Order: sequence, then C-alpha cells, then structure tokens
Amino acid sequence: MSTTATPRSSTTVTGRPEGAIDPRSPQLAAALTAVVLVAVLLLPSPANVVLLAVQAALFAVGAVRGVQATPHAWLFRTLVRPRLAPPTEWEAPEPPRFAQAVGLAFALVGLVAFLAGATVLGQVAVGFALVAALLNALFAFCLGCEVYLLVRRFIATA
Repeated sequence: MSTTATPRSSTTVTGRPEGAIDPRSPQLAAALTAVVLVAVLLLPSPANVVLLAVQAALFAVGAVRGVQATPHAWLFRTLVRPRLAPPTEWEAPEPPRFAQAVGLAFALVGLVAFLAGATVLGQVAVGFALVAALLNALFAFCLGCEVYLLVRRFIATA
C-alpha cells in the first residue's frame, strides 16, 4: 500500500513507528462503512437519512480525532487484531484521516440532498463514497489516501 509510514525518529518496543497505525484497521472500517452505505441506498426514507447521519458522525470522528479514535478502530484492536499476525508494514495516520474527511464531505452532501428532496443527488454522493469504501475494503486501495499523497506532492513542488 502506498501510504505506509516512513520510518520516524522514534519507534515503540514492537518496532512500530510512533503514531503509525495497522493498515488493516482502516480496511475493516471501510468494509463496515460499505455495508452501511449499501443499506443507505436500499432503505427507504427516513431510515436511510438516519443511517447516513450516523455514518457522517463516524466519518467526523475519524476526520477530527483520527482513524485510531473511531469505534471501528476499537473493534479492530479488541476483537480482530489479537487473532492476526503482526502487520508487515505500518501506515501513517494522516492519509486515512484525510480520507475520512473526504468521506464526511460526500456523506454531508448526500445528507443535505436527501433532506432537500434531491434523492438522485443524495444517491450519487453516497455511491461515490461507497465506491471509495469498496476499493479500500476489497483491494486495500485507499482512494482518499492517494489523493492526500498527490496533494502533498503538489504542495511540495509548488
């Protein structure tokens, strides 16, 4: 995955760069998010609006506090990671955090659209978020993370 953490000056006892995250955690979150977004597209109103509002709140937590502070990350740390081998690589937290902000933007557009009666616009916005979540969940390709890296490269060359 292209968003792996570069070695930092300090590491933990386990060899994990300080602040780095297990890349499988955001991948699990993306799978759970994809399930929620499919339900948003299939459920009638107002259930889809409520579910999208919950997903927007989860995106907001990930964007503001970092993906390691989300309920999905707690679920991964508590139930999934103890059953897996240690990760072979670590990921910097900034790209997934940016991806959460992008997901939040699409969820908010969808939410406003659904509430305003623009159902097709809401479905398209949710569909874009769903595609991004599926890319991460199925192929470990974080679209928002890649956009983050492109923006960083552009800023560095400007």
